[in-house]
Amino acid sequence: MDLSYSMKDDLANVKGLGEALFAALNKITKKAQIGFGAFVDKTVLPYTNTNEEKLKKPCDENEQFCQAAFGYRHVLSMTPSQDVFNDKVNKVLISGNLDSPEGSLDAMMQAAICGDIIGWRNSSTRLLVLATDAGFHMAGDGKLAGILEPNDEMCHMNNGLYTKSSDMDYPSVGQLAMQLEKNNIQPIFAVTKNMKDVYTELSKMIPKSEVGVLSSDSKNVVGLIEDAYNKLSSKVTLTHDVLPDNVKVTYKPNCANPIQEGNNKGICDKVPVGQEISFNVTVTADSCMEEKSFTISPLGIKDKLTVTISTNCECQCNDPINPSHPHCNYNGSVTCGICSCTEGYVGQFCNCSIGKKDEQTLRASCKKDTGTECEGRGDCVCGICYCHKTEKGKSYYGPFCECDDEHCEKFDNKQCAGNGECKCGRCKCYDGFDGSACQCQTSDQSCRTINNTVCYGRGTCKCNFCECKEGYQRPFCEKCLGCSDPCSTKLTCIECLGFGSGPLKEKCSAACNISHQIVDKFSISGNECYQKDSEGCWIKFKLEQLVGEDNYFAEILEEKVCPEPPNVTAIIGGSIAAVAVIGILLLMLIKLLIHMKDLKEFKKFQNEQKKSKWAEADNPLFKNATTKTVNPMFTGE
Repeated sequence: MDLSYSMKDDLANVKGLGEALFAALNKITKKAQIGFGAFVDKTVLPYTNTNEEKLKKPCDENEQFCQAAFGYRHVLSMTPSQDVFNDKVNKVLISGNLDSPEGSLDAMMQAAICGDIIGWRNSSTRLLVLATDAGFHMAGDGKLAGILEPNDEMCHMNNGLYTKSSDMDYPSVGQLAMQLEKNNIQPIFAVTKNMKDVYTELSKMIPKSEVGVLSSDSKNVVGLIEDAYNKLSSKVTLTHDVLPDNVKVTYKPNCANPIQEGNNKGICDKVPVGQEISFNVTVTADSCMEEKSFTISPLGIKDKLTVTISTNCECQCNDPINPSHPHCNYNGSVTCGICSCTEGYVGQFCNCSIGKKDEQTLRASCKKDTGTECEGRGDCVCGICYCHKTEKGKSYYGPFCECDDEHCEKFDNKQCAGNGECKCGRCKCYDGFDGSACQCQTSDQSCRTINNTVCYGRGTCKCNFCECKEGYQRPFCEKCLGCSDPCSTKLTCIECLGFGSGPLKEKCSAACNISHQIVDKFSISGNECYQKDSEGCWIKFKLEQLVGEDNYFAEILEEKVCPEPPNVTAIIGGSIAAVAVIGILLLMLIKLLIHMKDLKEFKKFQNEQKKSKWAEADNPLFKNATTKTVNPMFTGE
């Protein structure tokens, strides 16, 4: 059982199902035994949180009863005691991990191969019920945790724990299937509805397995096991182990509901209890062998049948003593029905006298280029090939038996497409058909265009389909997507044909083979071109491609658009005016820069003048420029 935390409710219900489980088993047999094992996943990242506290308690923080993380734990060996089962299972606690897929294949592998520890009995029907709500890890997933050592399919249990869980990769599905079959264990996958499709696909790769859908709380596990067991027990599959080389085995079931699943097994389905069934087994040996053995057994049952093959490849013949037997044309004796010729004679019936030639020379005359006598299709008798018959009863023919009328090229799975006869490996087609397999009609109807030409003259009609020249596109080779633009390539011819100018005007008629017409407006729907000629004028014309690869009809507008010549006077006058304006602007700019600089210097002077403080003391050397003199005689009157 999966003991990851999502199976908490399921575990609680399973603990109370002991009585019902034993009751269901006792309906089948009075010697039922049951065991219990649990699994979660490898205790390394990224499968399990490796924090020390989380390893000890990987469950939810509020969960009081939680056991430490583990890979696979063997809880209870096989026991017939219901009380022991209930006691052990009731002590089991839930656990947890990180990712959704679990280590179920690890658990199944150990449960299958650790027979002594699990307690599997000999000759018993062995069921392994896997209860889970998640997918499974398989071989290769261990790389995520740096585990590279492949699973060795060995038992590694110690004190009930799988000790190599963190050291070995998960087993592959093939490894698990082989060990389950080898140990006659029939798995039942009891999974939730969301996992049904996954385990159904897994069941297809594991013989004698069934899938049942668990309810959300696993209450229906007993009924599920009963239904799965009934399906397994009512389906009898007979198969074999590894066969010797060149040995084939086929099975023919003798029952009411035979199932055919390939030639390597025989299956009878819906076999009721107490009904006897049988299988006809045919063993075919394609070569001689001595004492080669293999086993045949029904899946899920320990009984096996060993088949030992020996073939009689040596003839036990009573040969006549006569050295000149009439069967050999009196030129040899009979040994086990085959002529042994006397010296000087060869052949199947010693009817060829080699005379002065040796046997190798005679045989060489029966060999063609391949060096094989009569191409392996006949017998060389006296240097002449006598051809064998084909599989259909006709004869090979030709000097070296190189010809037959049964192996010609096929089309639509029909020899010579049903439209010819096979003659010496080649198809001889009926009238109206062609091709190496007569697959082609000689008609060119499907290659005809709307103007009744074949592929517009730009391809050939083969097998009633157009094979276009390079660049042209099927179905009728009408357009060329990779060709040069005809507007450019035909410009010089259009110029000389329409206006008598250009580089080809002296040899226009010889160089330009284009039908053309000078018009005042276009009337055809071809490609419109607008190109500049050698004089700088614009020419407008239309090209219509005719039948053939480089065959055009052109319509040329009678007037071409030529730009007016430049006004020299205006250009010179404008240039002088522009130079004058530019000069004036430069002078004004220089004047402005000088003015700005002077203004800046003046402001700087004013600022320094404001900051200056002049002394107020009188200079003793200073004399005023004016002198005041008083007249002593003046009385003021």
